[in-house]
Amino acid sequence: MKEQLMRRDILGRPDGGRQRRLSLRMAPMIDMIFLLVIFFLVAAKWRPEEEFLPLRPPAAAADEHSPVKPEALIIQIQPAEAGCLVRIGSQTVVAMGKEKIEEDMAELMSQIEKCLLDQKRYAADPIEIVCEADLKWEHLARIYNVLYGAGLTDITLRMTE
Repeated sequence: MKEQLMRRDILGRPDGGRQRRLSLRMAPMIDMIFLLVIFFLVAAKWRPEEEFLPLRPPAAAADEHSPVKPEALIIQIQPAEAGCLVRIGSQTVVAMGKEKIEEDMAELMSQIEKCLLDQKRYAADPIEIVCEADLKWEHLARIYNVLYGAGLTDITLRMTE
């Protein structure tokens, strides 16, 4: 009996057998699954790419060489109490409010067409938008959409500090 107790103490099994059962170790598998989940979470792109403004660089043509690029038409946008003021060139000012947006947009488009005709400009001529620092984004986006919808494609934004 004493011999049996010694075997039990040494081997940890009452029969003293040396056979080990094969078992599946789950802890390393769970660790590996968590590592894979973390890798895929870190490597995933959660935000779509920001390509919402249709800005394209001009395509270079082999046969077209214009030595002089026309001067850009400057459009200044300043915030106002009920919207914004749009200055086209140095002469025309259009007030845009919140109450009658469609009418103001139509007025802006007609004034831009008038200015382009007066200055004998083309739709491919450059237009530069200059904004004040405290201008709301929604006003700039609406004015940009009006210009782009009218077929004016060379629109740039002047960066100011």
